[in-house]
Amino acid sequence: MSESASSHDSPPAPTIAGDSQTTAANESDTNAKCQTAIQSLSSIVTTTTIPSTISLLLDDAAVSAAISSLLQRPDSGAGDNNLCRWLYDTFQSTEPSLHLLVLRFVPLIAGLYLSRVPLRQPQAGFEAVLLALYAHETTSRAGQAVTVNIPDLSHPSIYHESKGPAKNNSTCLNIAVVSSTLDPHGTVRSTRRARIVGVALELYYSEISRMPRESKLDFCEACEKWAGQNGETRAGVVPEEEESVAVARSEKDGGRIPLPWELVQPMMRILGHCLMGMKVEDREVKEAASKACQSLYLRALHDINPKAILAAGSLLRLREMALDPKNQIDHTEISNDNVLSV
Repeated sequence: MSESASSHDSPPAPTIAGDSQTTAANESDTNAKCQTAIQSLSSIVTTTTIPSTISLLLDDAAVSAAISSLLQRPDSGAGDNNLCRWLYDTFQSTEPSLHLLVLRFVPLIAGLYLSRVPLRQPQAGFEAVLLALYAHETTSRAGQAVTVNIPDLSHPSIYHESKGPAKNNSTCLNIAVVSSTLDPHGTVRSTRRARIVGVALELYYSEISRMPRESKLDFCEACEKWAGQNGETRAGVVPEEEESVAVARSEKDGGRIPLPWELVQPMMRILGHCLMGMKVEDREVKEAASKACQSLYLRALHDINPKAILAAGSLLRLREMALDPKNQIDHTEISNDNVLSV
């Protein structure tokens, strides 16, 4: 009797088989989505062999070069462009690996898109991809702003005694907005363009440590074009100009565009990673980022933009300090000059 009651009251065994079946089903669904994306890309990129896995596809230089070549065609941003449609459909997937594959080409898409705006070419394909990135970030953040609390010297720290009256921290917070609130947008208008592209760059920055070096080089090149030739070119295209005149001036100015802070801020964060967050061996990326910072600094001086001057100037100063031989000393090592030999 007691044995029967004991066996009846014992908890049920964990459903290990059910969990393993669910995991296997999820993996199968992921593989199916990735294979579908790879097969679709194979019908668009026909000049090279597409790897069989997404992880290999992200770092495949031949495939990336082929996709970049297709994106740089004059009509690449049109609404009926197959590659733009593939990028849009691929990012709509819930698979993080497919998101990374699309984000890898954000610098090139943003660079081409903004540089072609004065030409008044149809760019519905590029805009659809950028709007997909913007909508994803808007949904994930629920439209809320990203803020940080900055230490304030007027508040006593936990390590020191305060001689003055204590302040209420809840009413004296020093909050800085890293990224402002996001409103849903279904179209790209001139007043929203910089914000939409800026949010796409913010999303790119969130995964920048996983981006290949070629993608970062594309971004540095785009920054140089946006800044203009040494920051000294003219500021834009008059709306009444003929298209042929606009094309000539755009080629002369090298893709120079307006640079509001909502676009400059994520640019500086990405350049900061390229300057300070890369390995020592990645000199090409560091040099490209340094040139981009110099161009943006000159452009900021030309526009008299205090925020951009401070941001670009600070990055250049940090880079200069990192290259200074005096700062290469490891003070934890014992100098041979202080060692006595017996």
